[in-house]
Parts: sequence; C-alpha cells; structure tokens
Amino acid sequence: MNVQLVEEPRRSDYSRRRLSEFAGRCRDNGLAVTPQRLAIIRVLLSSGDHPTADTVYAEVRREHPHISLATVHRTLDTLCAIGEARKVTELHDSARYDGNITPHHHVVCVRCRRIRDVEVTDAERVLDGRETIGDFHVIGTSVEILAVCGACRRKPSRATKISNTEQETTR
Repeated sequence: MNVQLVEEPRRSDYSRRRLSEFAGRCRDNGLAVTPQRLAIIRVLLSSGDHPTADTVYAEVRREHPHISLATVHRTLDTLCAIGEARKVTELHDSARYDGNITPHHHVVCVRCRRIRDVEVTDAERVLDGRETIGDFHVIGTSVEILAVCGACRRKPSRATKISNTEQETTR
C-alpha cells in the first residue's frame, strides 16, 4: 500500500477542470449560478487546507463584502447536498470543507488541525469487498491519518512548555 501527499500541480489541474464544469452541474441540479456560489466554490477548489466556513467567509468577503456568514453556511450545505463539496473530519471540533469530491483520504495534524489530501493506493482493499461490518452497512471508505505536521514538530509542544516552566519554578 502506497501513501503520499497530493501535490499542488495535480490539485490545480483538478480544480481548473471542476470550476469549468461547475455552472453546468449547478443548472443540472436546479440551482442558479450566482456570483456568491462561484466565489465559494473557487475558494474551496483553490484551498489545499480544507477551510472552515469562517475561513471561506473571510475569503469570499474580499470579493463580495456584503455576503453574510449565514449565506456562506447555507451555500456550503447546498454544495455538499448536491455533491459539489464535502465535509471533512465531521467528528472534529468544527466542520472543514473540501472541493475535491473524488474518493481520496486525509492526513490531519493533531496539534494545529492542518489537513492535506493523501493518496492511499488500495485503501478500499481493507474491506476486501465487504458490504457490512456487524450491523453497519458500508457506504464508502475514508482514511484519516493522524499525524504531527512539520511546523508543529519544530515548535515545542504545550506539554514541553509546561514541563520547562515547572522545572524553572522548582529551582
């Protein structure tokens, strides 16, 4: 099984293709193609770090200063409902969004919550064709690898800071 990060050139090609097809897919789903929807999908497709709704809102406000956070939330929910985006790490503290709707997996930094796409070849083989696990009906496979990113590895952890502080106070 091979595991590797999805690099920028490949992600950019995918993003350009998806954006060029977005208007047609919206119309196919009975949705108007609004400047706000286009701005939101552009942010999702250009972001490699799976932004929160607040991050999307901050980015879109640069182009559309009158857009509300509620509109961004509703649009993200709509895009997820029609299969144009998906929520990532739904069980974590806040929803993160991904414009990449092809089957893929993620590596998540447990300290800063940075998320990157990873390719895991043959991940589906883990299930070996099983459709159920106990009384659960399998609908897909998503691997989430927990890790510590390079930036966080270079910073002392909070536990290290506390330990150093405790040592200084006991001297």
